[in-house]
Amino acid sequence: MNDFWSYWYFHLPNFILAAVMYTLMGRLLLGLFVPESWDNYIWRFFKTVTDPFLRIVRTVTPSILTQPVVIVFSVLWLMALRISYLVLLINFGIAPMTSQGG
Repeated sequence: MNDFWSYWYFHLPNFILAAVMYTLMGRLLLGLFVPESWDNYIWRFFKTVTDPFLRIVRTVTPSILTQPVVIVFSVLWLMALRISYLVLLINFGIAPMTSQGG
């Protein structure tokens, strides 16, 4: 059986969290060059994907912080979430193992 489907409970959440994390990074980088109200389809996609997560992070960050700083904190929270999920699976003994071929 394919290893991906054997460990779907690891790969799918990890992939989704990574996709949101890298989309946040793309939004941060693109945001350095374009205005927040830009109507380009790529910018709209970045905002559509990342706005729900930014709203959650915005509730736990001080309101004095600017949007780019909140995006950086969001990326850090997602990294921590991905690592925590892997540690949780390792502790339960159900994490995917790497092959130690020789």
